[in-house]
Amino acid sequence: MRKLIFAVSVSILCIIQVNAQADSTSPALGIKGGLNLATIAGDDVDDLDSRTSFNAGIFMEFPISERFSFQPELLYSGQGFTILTRNQDNIFDTDENVEFQLAYINLPLMAKFYLIEGLFIEAGPQFGYKLSEKIDSQPQDGGGDTEVDRDDSYIKDFDTSLALGAGYKFNSGFFVSGRYTYGLTNIYKDNTIFENVDANNAVWQFGLGFSF
Repeated sequence: MRKLIFAVSVSILCIIQVNAQADSTSPALGIKGGLNLATIAGDDVDDLDSRTSFNAGIFMEFPISERFSFQPELLYSGQGFTILTRNQDNIFDTDENVEFQLAYINLPLMAKFYLIEGLFIEAGPQFGYKLSEKIDSQPQDGGGDTEVDRDDSYIKDFDTSLALGAGYKFNSGFFVSGRYTYGLTNIYKDNTIFENVDANNAVWQFGLGFSF
């Protein structure tokens, strides 16, 4: 995975250089952020509640043609899922309110197509690195959160997802967008009690941004 991320980073730098030399249209630097509604999905997990968090980061949009552009991003993303007491029939064998808090630094590589002026759709792969993992016991009742040591974690450090989205960009540079990302890899490590559990990150993202 480290080799893959390195290769992707080199590819981005190459695209930047080629674009700067071959295209008179300047790339646009931007910032974005918004709301995350995150959970995990799969054949072995159901009846979980989403965790509400946020995403924030920067991007560069490289115009390829009048309607098509390439947009790499670097985002902080709060993810995870929630188990409530009413959902006691679950693989985690708990009757407490528990919130699993995951924080990722994500690298989406989005192909962006403008249907009409301002209105766009986008799709692409996303590569994520887990920054932290916490377990918040009974968060609705004022419980405290516990940091999970990386050596004791059941969750992989790297995640690969597919992202699909749409939005509208105003002439001022501001835009609104919505995006859904679904994990292509199981979040649980091999050789753990959850190694046979089919579970993938699933996140709805809604937000605002601005292109300079």
